Amino acid sequence: MNDHAVLMENVTRTYGKGATEVAALRQVSVAFPRGGFTAVMGPSGSGKSTLLQCASGLDRPDSGTVRVAGQDITRLGEKELAVLRRDRVGVIFQSFNLVASLTAWQNVILPSRLARRRPDPRRVREVLHRVGLAGREGHRPAQLSGGQQQRVAVARALLDRPEVLFADEPTGALDRRAGHEVLALLREAADAFGQTVVMVTHDPEAAALADRVLFLVDGRIADVLERPAAERIALRLGGLR
Repeated sequence: MNDHAVLMENVTRTYGKGATEVAALRQVSVAFPRGGFTAVMGPSGSGKSTLLQCASGLDRPDSGTVRVAGQDITRLGEKELAVLRRDRVGVIFQSFNLVASLTAWQNVILPSRLARRRPDPRRVREVLHRVGLAGREGHRPAQLSGGQQQRVAVARALLDRPEVLFADEPTGALDRRAGHEVLALLREAADAFGQTVVMVTHDPEAAALADRVLFLVDGRIADVLERPAAERIALRLGGLR
């Protein structure tokens, strides 16, 4: 257990009922090692985002257990779960989820302020500098490019040094250059700071930066590749469609 930041055991999640029921995850068991970088891939509807949501505590499985930092989050109440997500988990969404009326600085510190914590201004500046936004602290989202907005979202997730970073298609809305910059930050989080990174992606080149690639099909784990090249990832992904 000490080697795993996140451990999922026999996790099942379904949506709908009767004729409309869809099994997004079917008894999935997987461990995400501390300080590791895992990419999650699969065809559309394979359960990638549902896996991330259940692993991060954003959604509850119908059955099975999910442990984050050794704690069974499936047994937590909503308030306890919110505290765990706030203190130990960072989530980066493809849609950025920034508040339009707030500056980059204010967006980065917003979760801390909502938690009634006073973030250290030196730490905020450090994180904004790390993501390449020095000098852009006072800009609102509309004044930033898509890549810069995503970097604000990354800085927000990194601010409190969460043990686990979950990223759902973090480069999907970005151009190639901006996407590479965001991926480099995630790789740095694992290599330099020992954070666990779990990233859902459809891009074989992005997945090739991970330590391993997990493939899902119809809510089940179909394969796991260790440090594969982008070409091998693309070939395996193509065989799953």
